[in-house]
Amino acid sequence: MSTTTSFKTPPPELLSTKILFPTSQILLIVLDNPKSLNSLSTPVHWSLDRLLAWYDNEPGLRCAIMTGAGRAFCAGADLKEWNESNARTAAKTTGGESTLPASGFGAVSRRSGKKPLIGAINGLAFGAGLEMVANMDLVVAAKSAQFCLPEVKRGTVAIAGALPRIARTLGRPRAMELALTGRPVAAREMKEWGFVNAVTDDAPADAHVLSRPVVQKALEYAEQIASNSPDSVIVSRAGIILGWEDGSAEHASTNIVEVWGRRLNEGENLHEGVRAFVEKRQPTWVGSKL
Repeated sequence: MSTTTSFKTPPPELLSTKILFPTSQILLIVLDNPKSLNSLSTPVHWSLDRLLAWYDNEPGLRCAIMTGAGRAFCAGADLKEWNESNARTAAKTTGGESTLPASGFGAVSRRSGKKPLIGAINGLAFGAGLEMVANMDLVVAAKSAQFCLPEVKRGTVAIAGALPRIARTLGRPRAMELALTGRPVAAREMKEWGFVNAVTDDAPADAHVLSRPVVQKALEYAEQIASNSPDSVIVSRAGIILGWEDGSAEHASTNIVEVWGRRLNEGENLHEGVRAFVEKRQPTWVGSKL
């Protein structure tokens, strides 16, 4: 396992979260509040926001994976905090931070970001936990994982960003089924729906996070991504997100050419990739400056 000695800046202090570095280029984020099924409180959202901003700005890191400790990925909001907040009718926490950062629930549900984030969904992804998964770039799920938007059963609504996103990913009928029934959907069904890239075996209860099949599969994807030009990965990801969120393929294509094309052409990695092809060798990429 890699160490953090080569980083430009140290990672920020974290709350209810652990980080590991399976390789020098891959960040593994572990939500670590298993007694509460990794439900997230307000300070944790901001802690994760700082972590993902650090990841985006570290040139040596090329891909991140997020998973959960225990039997859940994330069961959503900390309902005790939510109830207390409703009682106070306060918009600010005692620390002066608003309820959610611009990046959304867990700093993921509305994240744009720069670099890829893969979900290794080890168990329950309920409520806002599912809203986080809906905005991840690739999703791997253990076969016992379940996905659910139970808000309609609680008198609330999934407002952290998932509803328009699942409409695009799943199509209207399946998105309506997920949002209006509140029923849990199994990992294999979600793969059939196009929400999950791969389904893996479950891990023994005492398995270390790195030995879980769901994390191992996510690492396979991450290693493939990390082996490519970091500039090309960033721009390719941006192009897909533009098309997904904007809805106009031509507008997204124009944006990629006009906004990203010059930056890509001026970067070292494009020229290195072409040289390596001509010289019949593996390219030596440098950290992205995009």
